Amino acid sequence: MTVTDPLPTAARRRPSPDPSLASDVRIAVNRLSRTLRAQKADTTVSDAQFSALALLHREGAMSLADLSRREGVTPPSMTKTVTALLDRGLLTKDDHGDDRRKVLLCPTPDGDDLVTETRQRRDGWLTPRLAALTPAERKTLTAATDILRRLAAQ
Repeated sequence: MTVTDPLPTAARRRPSPDPSLASDVRIAVNRLSRTLRAQKADTTVSDAQFSALALLHREGAMSLADLSRREGVTPPSMTKTVTALLDRGLLTKDDHGDDRRKVLLCPTPDGDDLVTETRQRRDGWLTPRLAALTPAERKTLTAATDILRRLAAQ
C-alpha cells in the first residue's frame, strides 16, 4: 500500500512556521468571525441557517441535495436547516421542472432582505475599521486575505 504525502513537494522543503502561528491565526480568525456573525440582522437564525440562505440568495434556487453538497453537510442535516427556514417564511419550495420528485429551494423576499441587511450590517461594522488602517496595513491585509482563501480551499 502506497501512502501519499498530502503536501506539495515545495511545501515539504520549506522550514516549519513558528509553532505559535497556527494558534495566533486560528484565534484571530475565530474572534473576527464571531464578531461579524454577531452582526446578523436576526440573531435567532442559526449560522447554518444563514449560510444556507445566503448561498441560495447568491447562487439562486437549488435542490436540497445540491444545497447540502455545496454547504458540505449531510442531506438529513440540511433537511433540518431547510425546514426551520421554511417554517420561518424565509424559503419557499418550487417545482423543479425536469423532475417532479424534486423541489427547488428559493429565498422569499423576507429571506433575501435578511441576507441583504446582514451583509450591510457586517460591512458597516468592518468598513470603518478597515478605513482606520494605514494604506500599508490595508495592502498587507489584502495579501493576507488571498492567503486565507487559499488556506480555506485546501
